[in-house]
Amino acid sequence: MHVKKGDLVQVIAGKDKGAKGHVIATLPHEDRVVVEGVNMIKKHSKETHQGPRGAKTGGVQTMEGPIHVSNVKKLKDEKPAEKKAAEKKADETGEDS
Repeated sequence: MHVKKGDLVQVIAGKDKGAKGHVIATLPHEDRVVVEGVNMIKKHSKETHQGPRGAKTGGVQTMEGPIHVSNVKKLKDEKPAEKKAAEKKADETGEDS
């Protein structure tokens, strides 16, 4: 896989083409990734009375569904670039860390 959890990606194919977001989860055995805000699906859940805290509320939940890893492109994060630039600048001035 060319992406991992936390990477900034852009969708290059499908109904959400052009959308950007961070990878929430990777599913390497299925070659799929879950990206925040992309491929939103509705999941219907039934009210249950099992579990450690009693009743679980039912209803319709909206959540992200997985998309194929070939439909995403890894983007450069701005934050690490700024950090590296600051470190390089400090090295050029000869300051100690």
